[in-house]
Amino acid sequence: MSSSSIEAIDVVMPQMGVSVSEGTVVEWKKSVGDHVDADEIICAISTDKIDTDVESPGSGVLTEILVDVGETVDVGAVLARIGTGAPAPTNGDRPRRYSPVVQRIAAEHGIDLERVEGTGRGGRVRKQDVLALVGEAPAAEAPLHIESPYKPEPAPAPAARAAPAPTGTLSRMRRQIGEHMKRSLETAATCTTWIEADMSGVEAARASLGVTALPIVARCAIDALREFPALNATLDGEAYAMHDAVHLGIAVSLGDDGLIVPVIHDANELSAEGLARRIRELARAARARELRPDDVAGGTFTITNPGQYGSIMATPVINQPQVAILDLEAIVKRAVVIDDAIAIRPMTIFGLSWDHRALDGVLAAQYLAALKRRVEAWS
Repeated sequence: MSSSSIEAIDVVMPQMGVSVSEGTVVEWKKSVGDHVDADEIICAISTDKIDTDVESPGSGVLTEILVDVGETVDVGAVLARIGTGAPAPTNGDRPRRYSPVVQRIAAEHGIDLERVEGTGRGGRVRKQDVLALVGEAPAAEAPLHIESPYKPEPAPAPAARAAPAPTGTLSRMRRQIGEHMKRSLETAATCTTWIEADMSGVEAARASLGVTALPIVARCAIDALREFPALNATLDGEAYAMHDAVHLGIAVSLGDDGLIVPVIHDANELSAEGLARRIRELARAARARELRPDDVAGGTFTITNPGQYGSIMATPVINQPQVAILDLEAIVKRAVVIDDAIAIRPMTIFGLSWDHRALDGVLAAQYLAALKRRVEAWS
């Protein structure tokens, strides 16, 4: 076959949300001359939102790699080219390829990866496949901000607490998160408004349903957004848009690797129980580094919940290009005055950071008051 008969298709840096403008190549899974199938993973990339794999847009032979590992390029930039008319290898026994994490875990536990049945696309061996053989659950890797703070998680082991602080340069994700947050503060006219609420009804309901407070608060927040839709909006440059559907971002901590915000699309269609289930699913995917680009794209409003660590007030940074972010703080039992009497109630503080370019303080206060009414009336 002559080279003139080989057509090429481009592998490009994917768009992963309107606030993501660039990405960094962290690993090439294929080399020039390798055959690739359509939808086969060809490289891994990192942004301030997510670390993810890029799949091949077609079958053929990788003819050219244009972006080296460690290089950062804009969304839409051509990463590589695949010759679609090139013949595929006929030996039928190409060696299996494994990620560095999979290889490390296998080496630590003496696992022969050639004998591991992969559950990934095309039989690819995933981290979870190897962990399943050694009896380790990936869900224990990092906390999700959904636990009631006065039922604290076990304290870290003494050795972990005594470990010296890391030195050297920041991780790639940490740097990108920092750049994204700095851009947000430079872009938005950020203000924060707080309100406190009695969580008695929420606490009783979550215990009955077997869920945490977060999905119930999320359901109340969504209902309040239907009353004040100006907060369920994005402001990109001078383009302000209110959205009918609530695509709810939930901030998830990845420990030392930083923070990520998976999105529950059409969250307005889910009950509190449905929101709890979806939050758990996205949390597991985030911890296992299995989030897809769509899982972090298209958010219209975000909730962050650092209260599980006992904090009582914060000023969250707006997740651009959204115009508001809700902060759920610790639910703490304390004495309050009710009908001229002192009573003990589980109380919390909700903080709303909002963009003064798009909203005014009265609207932020009205939204928080609507959220408070719904939370306190929950049964």
